Amino acid sequence: MIKRGSVCVVTAGRHAGKTVIVTEVIDDLYVKAVGRGIKERRFNKRHLIPTGRVVEDIEAALEELA
Repeated sequence: MIKRGSVCVVTAGRHAGKTVIVTEVIDDLYVKAVGRGIKERRFNKRHLIPTGRVVEDIEAALEELA
């Protein structure tokens, strides 16, 4: 299950293979996520694979990804 703070890998599109952190769950199909070199944008949940890791402090985790 993908929720706020979930660390995921993008599987499709121009950001495929990159790691992102979910910042907001929009609805059943979409989430907003941000990652290294990726501004906050909308992703389809079907194009994300959760890694099983959930972070509490998103800002600190983004610095760790850098």
